[in-house]
Amino acid sequence: MFEVARKNEIAKVLLTILGGFLYSAGVNLFIVPHSLYTGGLVGVCQIIRTFLVDFLKLPIENIDISGILYFILNVPIFLIAYKYIGKRFIFKTAIAAITMTIALSVLVIDGKPLVEDTLTSCIIGAIVSGFGTGIIFTMTASGGGLDIIALMCSKKYKTLSFGKVNIAINLCIYAICLVTFNASVVIYSVIYTVFYSLVVDRLHQQNISVQTLVFTKGDAKKIEAEIFNSLGRGVTCWDGTGGFTDEHTTVLCVCLSKYEMPDLKKIVYSVDEGAFIIENEGVKVEGNFLKKL
Repeated sequence: MFEVARKNEIAKVLLTILGGFLYSAGVNLFIVPHSLYTGGLVGVCQIIRTFLVDFLKLPIENIDISGILYFILNVPIFLIAYKYIGKRFIFKTAIAAITMTIALSVLVIDGKPLVEDTLTSCIIGAIVSGFGTGIIFTMTASGGGLDIIALMCSKKYKTLSFGKVNIAINLCIYAICLVTFNASVVIYSVIYTVFYSLVVDRLHQQNISVQTLVFTKGDAKKIEAEIFNSLGRGVTCWDGTGGFTDEHTTVLCVCLSKYEMPDLKKIVYSVDEGAFIIENEGVKVEGNFLKKL
């Protein structure tokens, strides 16, 4: 069991690195070449970079210092997340942030953009970077920056999703940018942010609630205890009778997030290989339901 858990954690770390690389590729290959800004902490770092390179004329070539700035500004945010979220989340978030720091610094295009049309480049960049962020969130981590703030808000206020919070924060940033840059830059940057947030919300499985019914003839108490201890989820049980076999069956009802489903199935099938599971996705849950990151 320990070996399986260790392999799962290694896989999550590797996927977190992949997510960080995809996010950076979406930004630096499709957004930066058109002199647009992504919003969030990365967008703030891009604005600082523009000020240092274009206005102060610092001799910085062949590297994008926004990645380095991103890591530096993440340090105080990491400290906040460590206090309110936990060690494992911070560990994988740090890995994602380091990956993004390196990728944002070295993935630099000189000259002609990969996609000349600005709107098309915005949409492609949003899909690629949003897909990367979605992978990171599914691995129970984040890319750092304002993502952590958005995640904490979505956890505290159940009516909020990551995408909604991200859009609200970025609109404030772009309002400031409107004073500094021309309107077309801000408009295209907002288009990127909207599509990016929509893609992340579609992939961010923590936002998808699932009602699960487990039918078992095995040790239901053991399954119930393991679900509570491993997932921290409550279980409602009732007795049932098979209509065809007329045999006793225990039904366990659990509400949880979609990303927790693989762990739930491992728990159930480790106790009863013949268990029957029904999943109902996208249910609306109100009241005392813990929304996890």
